[in-house]
Amino acid sequence: MLLFFKIQQDYFCRYEHVFEIIDKRWEDQLGQPLHAAGYFLNPQYKYSSDFQSDVNVKRGLYDSIARMVEDPNERLKIDMQLDYFRDAKGLFGIQTAILTRNKKSPADWWESYGDECPELKNFAIRILSLTCNSLGCERNWNAFELVHAKRRNRLAPKRMNDLVFVMYNLKLQERQRQG
Repeated sequence: MLLFFKIQQDYFCRYEHVFEIIDKRWEDQLGQPLHAAGYFLNPQYKYSSDFQSDVNVKRGLYDSIARMVEDPNERLKIDMQLDYFRDAKGLFGIQTAILTRNKKSPADWWESYGDECPELKNFAIRILSLTCNSLGCERNWNAFELVHAKRRNRLAPKRMNDLVFVMYNLKLQERQRQG
């Protein structure tokens, strides 16, 4: 038993830095309100036995509603309809809806079974139809490509990062002057 704890401790020490990177990425990007709303409104996750709706998930959901739905009356309707969805009432609870939770795409599932909650249905489809892109990464790599020419490929990583930082901010300043 002592050997097991020793192995577990060695494992944690070896990968602690990796875990820190993953946690930071989660906090910076995946812990955003839209991700929480998508998690809550995705029937595959919402109705699974291991679904966890903590305060951060609910806060993200309600922050997304506040940001994306301007009309206070519509926000109120969405809030009331969330109870219907949570408890799988009406069309949400019929046998076909239950069987297709893991088969259909989340947006298609809402299109099929969300008619009794039209405001929530529209909001859920908007959230669940959002696509991810890599534009931010592509912009960053484009800047690195400009700096990392054959003549400069021996730059130290810190120096290269500094050079990319300066070039990127010069481009932003130029755009700001033009706009």
